[in-house]
Amino acid sequence: MKDLQQRMTAAQSLLAPYAVPIAGTLGREHPQDQDLTRFPFQRDRDRIIHSPAFRRLKGKTQVFVAGIGDHYRTRLTHTMEVAQISRDIARTLGLNEDLAECIALAHDLGHPPFGHAGEEALDDWMQQHGSRFEHNEQSLRIVTLLDTHSSRYPGLNLNKEVLEGLMKHRTPHDKGVEAEEGTEGAEVMKKLSLEAQVVNLADEIAYTGHDCDDGVRAGLFTMEELLTIPVAKEAHIAAQASGVQLRGALIHMMVMDLYCTMTPSSIRFSDAMRNNLDILRKFLWDNMYMHPDVVRKTDEGKMIVTTLCDQLLQTPNDKVLELKQRCDCPLFASVKDYVAGMTDTFAYRLRFTPDAGR
Repeated sequence: MKDLQQRMTAAQSLLAPYAVPIAGTLGREHPQDQDLTRFPFQRDRDRIIHSPAFRRLKGKTQVFVAGIGDHYRTRLTHTMEVAQISRDIARTLGLNEDLAECIALAHDLGHPPFGHAGEEALDDWMQQHGSRFEHNEQSLRIVTLLDTHSSRYPGLNLNKEVLEGLMKHRTPHDKGVEAEEGTEGAEVMKKLSLEAQVVNLADEIAYTGHDCDDGVRAGLFTMEELLTIPVAKEAHIAAQASGVQLRGALIHMMVMDLYCTMTPSSIRFSDAMRNNLDILRKFLWDNMYMHPDVVRKTDEGKMIVTTLCDQLLQTPNDKVLELKQRCDCPLFASVKDYVAGMTDTFAYRLRFTPDAGR
């Protein structure tokens, strides 16, 4: 077996000059000796995968409430798809695929139950207490404080390149930030490592592909309706020619567009692809995210999150009090941490069976 340093040198030789080095450059907040068998970002990946927050993603909503169907995406399956796409893009572009995978695996750890509806409810509730809730910041809080790897320090002690990628993770789903040229989102993207930029785009690629798939499967819109959208029609033609599913052809089109537009300082979709994706995103918004059946469930999720926060602030349970003491934070912040970490099913059970949380 090759010495670790030899393997790291060989891996580094495959990277482009603009990639983050295999060993990283920023280090960890709490210095640690080099692992004997794993590269630094591989070590981070393993800590993320073995964290409680990562396991809970299987019970959290992507679009459909987790548990209502065996084949709809959850936060966990979405995260795995983002990680796979991120690795493939990073490898092809000569970037540090271990770093890209780490950011991808951790990027949704801070999502509360009931998807974006739960995030909106938590943000509204936090504003009543002079603060805000944003799932990217919560992901960072999880890996730096809430989930622990060692009794010697809080958090998972990940490399700072991973933390930076989480802190600045943005997609068109995030409120107030767009990635078009000349906007705030574009400026944020330019300051990121290319690996972090890859994850931002892989996230969009993954949910665009699987939301089309899940929407048709759920009967929210028909394949014929989807194919009225130009980019979906183009992907359908390519899928028929190559014998793959439409989702796979659509993802391939988006990835190839990135390859053709990448520069050493930024990765972005072409203007034509961005315009096509905006049209598709509006279709999905109107026909899927705002579908009465989905809205009814998300409204129920908002109500559950808000009610739980109010109840736990008034009568905190042992878990909330333990978080308050361990994190040395206001009670409302520990309530937020507790509720944000819940799965859909646990939040529902706790709302209607209060003793479930004790």
